[in-house]
Amino acid sequence: MKHLSAANSHKLDIALTHRGWGLVIFLVLMWLMFYCTFTLGAYPQEWIQNGVSALSRYIVRTVPEGMLKDLLVDGVINGVGSVVVFIPNILILFLFIAFFEESGYMQRAARLMDRYMNRVGLHGQSFLPLVMAFGCNVPAILSTQTISDRRYRLITILINPFMSCSARLPVYILMIAAFFPEHSVTVFVFIYIFGITTAIITALIIRRFIAPVQSNKVKVKYQLSPYRLPSIRSTMNFMWEKALQYLKKISSVVLVAVIIIWALNYFPRQTAHSLDYETQISQIKQKHQDGLISKTQMAAEIRQTELAKQSEHQQNSYLGRIGRFVEPAMRPLGFDWKMSIALLSGFPAKEFIVGSLGVLYQIEKADEHSSALIDRLNNERYTQGLRAGEKVFDKAVALAFLIFVLLYFPCVASIAAIRKETGGWKWALFAVTYTTALAWILSFTVYRIASIFL
Repeated sequence: MKHLSAANSHKLDIALTHRGWGLVIFLVLMWLMFYCTFTLGAYPQEWIQNGVSALSRYIVRTVPEGMLKDLLVDGVINGVGSVVVFIPNILILFLFIAFFEESGYMQRAARLMDRYMNRVGLHGQSFLPLVMAFGCNVPAILSTQTISDRRYRLITILINPFMSCSARLPVYILMIAAFFPEHSVTVFVFIYIFGITTAIITALIIRRFIAPVQSNKVKVKYQLSPYRLPSIRSTMNFMWEKALQYLKKISSVVLVAVIIIWALNYFPRQTAHSLDYETQISQIKQKHQDGLISKTQMAAEIRQTELAKQSEHQQNSYLGRIGRFVEPAMRPLGFDWKMSIALLSGFPAKEFIVGSLGVLYQIEKADEHSSALIDRLNNERYTQGLRAGEKVFDKAVALAFLIFVLLYFPCVASIAAIRKETGGWKWALFAVTYTTALAWILSFTVYRIASIFL
């Protein structure tokens, strides 16, 4: 590596560590890294996703119907795909980190941000991982390797899930489009600010009671070495090493967890159905043969019947039973059993919540922009119990649901990343527990307050 002279390094420091211009330059560099990681990285990410989808379609065409096929498609491929798809983001992220570290800029950036981050109980080096978390929590948690102080690294990891990652966006878009179309921007901003505020308060609490420090301010001595130009070889080696660590140490945990969720949703296979769906499908086909309905109508009715069967199977699956079991605990938040199941299905990835709601409400091709699912959420009513006839969803319930999705346990990939970076399951399980407990408390509070004013 070629080092700059002390005189030239000093000249650069005048601009790069300046309280005003230094902060502007730092934010621009963070924006550039963020943009490249999640915008430019979206192109190869899409290619990988298309490749995973193509493999899935190939398995669907070639493997006979049965449990093995469902396991491969919904379990193995889904699990591996959820990890592999982040590789481009990981590579770009660590390419930037390697450059910042080896050039000597990371030391300056940490010192620059210390005075701001200390006020909320964090380290100057915590800024980068927290900004990255708005794209994805997984690479953000991995990027905490740049934080030298172990306690502040731990605090940053534990509050990282409160930064609203892009995987939650489909749920936000769906709920806001359904219940807050006139105030969509306001609600979006509220959700993000709520997450940031929760992270700050949690950081102060963790710093005070769980990872206490010796004083109220982080005292770090920064030894600022001269700037240097990193070699391409060392930068690329750093990037590939971190990417391989990500694959080796996270993929196995993710795969096991996704397969477990798949099994809970798949079994038991032999359950009593309220209707004879196979007979219904035969009757629909007979109507087409008799000329009573067109081929298109037949296909639509058969698909709707299959969705109804799939929905009832999900209700009777082990995952559905767990959802019904936890429903009494979720009822104070305004949630019914379908919302409970949808939240549980978000364990592999938060975007799965929308798909699960689509299955439960028997909506074909449901996504965050699905008008059919939006209409169904608006019109769904309780059919029994003390609330029979009342709407399941209203603005207060939707807002509480958004808060819960924002705060509750991280996705399985994030949990695996926490386990990797903290060296064991202790803090990973702690993260699952405290985020979910906090989600319940704050969702309950928001629901009660919103019920009065909305």
